[in-house]
Amino acid sequence: MADKSTIARPYAKAAFEAAGTARLGPWAEALRAAASVVTDPRVASLLGNPRVLPGQLAELVIDVAGGGLDVEGRNFIRMLADNHRLDCLPEIADRFEQLKAEAEGTIEVTVTSAVPLSEAQRTELSSALARRLKRTVRLQCATDPQLIGGAVLRAGDLVIDGSLLARLHRIAYELTA
Repeated sequence: MADKSTIARPYAKAAFEAAGTARLGPWAEALRAAASVVTDPRVASLLGNPRVLPGQLAELVIDVAGGGLDVEGRNFIRMLADNHRLDCLPEIADRFEQLKAEAEGTIEVTVTSAVPLSEAQRTELSSALARRLKRTVRLQCATDPQLIGGAVLRAGDLVIDGSLLARLHRIAYELTA
């Protein structure tokens, strides 16, 4: 079976095109809400149940998360249910967010550092990344003491590993090669 992210890609693109630029925010919220509904263990157990019809699942998701869904959004959920793809909603919502960020010229960058970054470091890093990536940067910071020093930056498919741990691994590799 294909990877869920591969399956989700065309559905997210279709949702993005259906939303149009004026309704990206509400659609993103609605997809995120629908994704949280299908990941709830009580609902997730129904997804593979042959006794539960796709239409029933769609209406359940729409009833619980459908506050922000317009007619096209509700039809989108029904189509996912008919195609047995409701379990891909978290990946669809993630990919939709990526498409939305691209359209808005923003990118989310996750920075994992050995120690917490100061506000000045965050500002400087955000500015440098914005210049390099030519987009508005939304910084998400985390700490991992195992990095020893430095940081690892993740922005979409781009990973920049400037950690001391990675440098030590490279040195160890070169010494043993």
